[in-house]
Amino acid sequence: MAIVEIKDFTKRYGEFTAVRDFNLEINEGDIFGFIGPNGAGKTTTIRFLATLLEPTEGRAEICGFDVMKKPLEVRRIIGYMPDMFGVYEGMRVWEYLDFFAALYGIKKGERKPILDDVISLLDLGAKRDTFVEALSRGMQQRLCLAKTLVHDPKVLILDEPASGLDPRARVFIKELLKALQDMGKTIFISSHILSELADCCNKVAIIEQGNLLASGDIRSILSQFRETLRVEVEILSEPGPCEDILAGIPEIKGIEPIGKLFKLDFDGELTSIPLILKKLLDGGVEVLWFREIPPDLEQVFMEVTKGEVA
Repeated sequence: MAIVEIKDFTKRYGEFTAVRDFNLEINEGDIFGFIGPNGAGKTTTIRFLATLLEPTEGRAEICGFDVMKKPLEVRRIIGYMPDMFGVYEGMRVWEYLDFFAALYGIKKGERKPILDDVISLLDLGAKRDTFVEALSRGMQQRLCLAKTLVHDPKVLILDEPASGLDPRARVFIKELLKALQDMGKTIFISSHILSELADCCNKVAIIEQGNLLASGDIRSILSQFRETLRVEVEILSEPGPCEDILAGIPEIKGIEPIGKLFKLDFDGELTSIPLILKKLLDGGVEVLWFREIPPDLEQVFMEVTKGEVA
């Protein structure tokens, strides 16, 4: 069931069109990745969903509430994390979270257990009394996400939450997103770090220069836009005979040998794949493994946006 619907969204600034005729549906429980380079229209779309930007044309609904006609209702059920963290100097971590809990109308006597929960979830216990401005970039991102969760929103709208983080912090964010999905949250997350979204999203949309180029189940999109099937073969025997056999198979359009590892570009019927393995074994090649290399989002993005980048 669609929990977020965007219909014919267009945003113009004078003669410049930031987003054009954008349509999207996000189902309950999705982690939906929003992919595009800087300036593609991701933040414009996200700010529209967060009730912070009026459209030139089009509309959107979240949980049945129109984002422009019912903004207060929408704000109660969404958690919005912007791409820029606003530092409140002189506030400790718990005070910062308490401040936002109060803004969301949570009564004073009810706040402490809620703050304890989000501080624990984001692993901020050791920083509870630290001043916000003294936190590292990664800890500030955790705190911003904790603030986004204090009112227990049903839908999370996250704009580049892993931007500028070190690898360990990015891993933490990915694990947290999966935990939030298990808690029943629906998550709409934008990023230009494509490999990260592939690890945690079940659906994606690709936007370029304000135009939606592709959207849907991530596996379907990965399969749809790959030009050839990539196969990896690792052997135990000498590589010469293996390479000779592979070179004689017409469906193999490219061979990348790396010692005893071969990466193949296969352009044939899937039913022919087992025949490659059979030819290698019949030729006396000792095969350690033989497997498909799944396409990744970066490859798909480069394929989808061919000719789109000015």
